[in-house]
Amino acid sequence: MYVVMAYDVNVDRVVKVLKIGRRYLTWVQNSVLEGELTRAQFENLKAELREVIQPNEDAVRFYIIKRDACLDKDFLGTSKNEPSQIL
Repeated sequence: MYVVMAYDVNVDRVVKVLKIGRRYLTWVQNSVLEGELTRAQFENLKAELREVIQPNEDAVRFYIIKRDACLDKDFLGTSKNEPSQIL
């Protein structure tokens, strides 16, 4: 599955959330990561994030694209990074 993760967390936790996210996904823009994950990787990512975020202060959102046929990307300006692989 292709996952896009966007987060809005307290400044004290931004670096921790980014580091966890980068272990699984590619950082493409401020507070946005994306990439291909297995179901197990996705569950591990969420479990690690639950240990760091404060549910009453922070937000992490996932957009899941289950089929390649449904994935279309379009952007303006420069890209910080692009995931190298789409399965």
